[in-house]
Amino acid sequence: MMIGGNICTRSCKFCNTPTGRPGMLDPQEPQNVAESVKALGLRYAVITSVDRDDLKDYGADHWAKTIACVRKENPTTLIEVLIPDFMGNTELIAQVMAARPNVAGHNMETVRRLTPGVRSVARYERSLEVLAAITKSGVMSKTGFMVGLGETTEEVEELMDDILATGCRRLTIGQYLQPTSKHLPVAEYITPEQFAAYKQTALRKGFKFVESGPLVRSSYHAERAFAAE
Repeated sequence: MMIGGNICTRSCKFCNTPTGRPGMLDPQEPQNVAESVKALGLRYAVITSVDRDDLKDYGADHWAKTIACVRKENPTTLIEVLIPDFMGNTELIAQVMAARPNVAGHNMETVRRLTPGVRSVARYERSLEVLAAITKSGVMSKTGFMVGLGETTEEVEELMDDILATGCRRLTIGQYLQPTSKHLPVAEYITPEQFAAYKQTALRKGFKFVESGPLVRSSYHAERAFAAE
């Protein structure tokens, strides 16, 4: 489920979420999400959001309230969140983590060299700091990135090492697919064999759980990532 509306304040070159000036947050949304999780009988719920750089707290309070409401209405449901970077504000990240989701993800999206051309506001180092803050909070951290944007194998391995340095041990790797002609073109379609090789490399380096394949996205087999030791 996606919270915070359907309009993002950022305009990343890989993402087809509408960009513009979002409306006001719906104060009933945290409870509505909780009731939706309950109505669906979800054992594992994944919640994400648009970026809300228009808000003073970038949506952190809304995030915390949503997690708390879902937890209250669904005490046995496992909750995974995929959060924005909150402009690197560690106090705001701590506020969201204090609501104690079971897993908190923040995607790196791509390698260091390609980040400025792929992500409109996010920064490579800042995203690493977000992952480190999640890990420091005691919440299980998770991240993902795309391939096929023009990265090299060496750059992918550097990215893996940088992620591991944050304490994050759960990873998803998927193929970038161009959503419209206005977005970045696909530089390369990665073979299934190369995806398998990336998985083996990541596991060898120290990741505990890796999903790597053309159609893998950050929530793919999310419950398996949580259960992995």
